Amino acid sequence: MCMYSCTDDGKPTEWHYAHLVSRAAGGAGLVIAEASAVVPEGRITPADLGIWEDAQLPGHARLAAGIAAMGAVPGIQIAHAGRKASRRTPWQEAGPATPGWTVVGPSAAAFDNFATPQAMGEAEIAAAIAAFAAAARRSIQAGYRFVELHAAHGYLLHEFYSPLSNHRNDAWGGDFDGRTRLVLEAARAVRAALPDQVPLAVRLSHTDWVEGGWDTPETVELSRRLKALGADIIDVSSGGNDPRQKIPMGPSYQVPGAEAVRRGAKVPVAAVGLITEPDQAQAILNEGQADLILLARALLRDPYWPLHAAAALGRTEALRVPPQYERGWNTLGKMTRDEAIARPMRAL
Repeated sequence: MCMYSCTDDGKPTEWHYAHLVSRAAGGAGLVIAEASAVVPEGRITPADLGIWEDAQLPGHARLAAGIAAMGAVPGIQIAHAGRKASRRTPWQEAGPATPGWTVVGPSAAAFDNFATPQAMGEAEIAAAIAAFAAAARRSIQAGYRFVELHAAHGYLLHEFYSPLSNHRNDAWGGDFDGRTRLVLEAARAVRAALPDQVPLAVRLSHTDWVEGGWDTPETVELSRRLKALGADIIDVSSGGNDPRQKIPMGPSYQVPGAEAVRRGAKVPVAAVGLITEPDQAQAILNEGQADLILLARALLRDPYWPLHAAAALGRTEALRVPPQYERGWNTLGKMTRDEAIARPMRAL
């Protein structure tokens, strides 16, 4: 999740290090650095993390090394905000960034009351694809071992595949093949930039939640094509591209979309969205609805959620308690480690 904690240079800060490494110490198997812009104009705000130039690599290398030192796999999400770029940070008054920059998108159609984007030409589209590939190469140089292409939530790649935002009639718009061309070309370029052993995930919005918008069957077909290009996992989210969206919020509300993609495209999927309880997450896996659970807000509230979940589920083999924290698990110095672990989560 974006921390909006950089200065204007996109370089990781001490906040990013403390934030991400603490989640690795808390037992997460995979820790993914927030959406990192592949070009400066692809930032949501001036405070976004970036990976568009080599000067940003030392900070990313420190992040990846810190995550790995705590026993987790270091990952990164690479992104371009498209027409949703050049905004103020969320805790400021809503509005455009000052100073801001020209935003781009598939068509000159604004999101809500945001700035109207400049429709991208052939050269700009080619440059965006190249920027995603370059960001993937930098990610490997930095030490990340999992790369996710952000193609959801109304950002650039989603803007291209959704008919609500792509009004083009050239080879990058129109029908399904034209609208999905950019995300497929970006995925192809990123896959080619990664070593074979590094997984490539693609985050998709499986529906726009708007009549006439992008839908789940289209996501299944796009996922089939992404799998054929070498995508290893589809991270199934939803929405974000149209303010008219009507999202039926509730526990596990996005899991049916993940299950549809898993079964229809025969590809591993990650489930997200109001997954907050250990037994809830385990049930999603047990029932074959997803292959991986990705947590966001739950880990903002509790960096040690994975340790607490393993304890609550009685999964002592899954616990990775740092030895420095052993005394915290041996609650009163009167129980063995296994006895402390076996206690219900509420008792911890």
